[in-house]
Amino acid sequence: MYEVRNIAFSYSDRSVLKDVSFVVSPGETVSLVGDNGAGKTTLIKILATLMTPESGTIRVDGQDALAHPIRYRSQLGYMQENPALYEDMTVKGYLRYRAQLKGEPDKRIRRRVGEAIEICKLADTRDRPIRHLSFGQKKRVALADAMLLRPRVVLLDDVLAGLDCGMREAAAEIISNVAAFSSVIVTGHEITDLVKWSTRILVLRGGVISASIPSAGLQHGEFVAKVSAALRGGAK
Repeated sequence: MYEVRNIAFSYSDRSVLKDVSFVVSPGETVSLVGDNGAGKTTLIKILATLMTPESGTIRVDGQDALAHPIRYRSQLGYMQENPALYEDMTVKGYLRYRAQLKGEPDKRIRRRVGEAIEICKLADTRDRPIRHLSFGQKKRVALADAMLLRPRVVLLDDVLAGLDCGMREAAAEIISNVAAFSSVIVTGHEITDLVKWSTRILVLRGGVISASIPSAGLQHGEFVAKVSAALRGGAK
């Protein structure tokens, strides 16, 4: 169980996050949505321990993540909005290098890299330098990096940004596969795409989670309508 409780953060004198709390169960894919400037990226960076909250806690199966950040990071996969990749490396070489940096034993690296390449549909590009890949393929490499060691929690910031319809569908399939072994938290703006595969949508508004909308029992159009209403400040 992944628990976020009472996270608060300010930039100078501007409060961005006031009291953010939510829980993500194993196997869930939860999408975090909100207007520009709502604090989605700030929150994801806090969850990734790239920024420090003013207050609040993050727990993985009851263990305080912020009190034990090294252990927590070993259970975490993170993809930023604009991933920085080593573009002179091949896809396979880059993922192998990343697995080594993350401390994976040599005897398991080949299997981990192979699994990531398969899940993220990179077999045809595994031996190509990353600089020769398309934008969508580079995003898939970044996704493969995030899920490389089968972490307990995967954080994906604005994962669909810049992708065309076909690329979004491919990303959705990859994320669904990753959810088989991780709790996945995604940020984004593409409501009609996110509702197709999210188990729940969290709406960040006014510095808090103002609505938590599960997909269970809702048709696509109903789900979109509920999320859109929550973004406008309507009924949860």
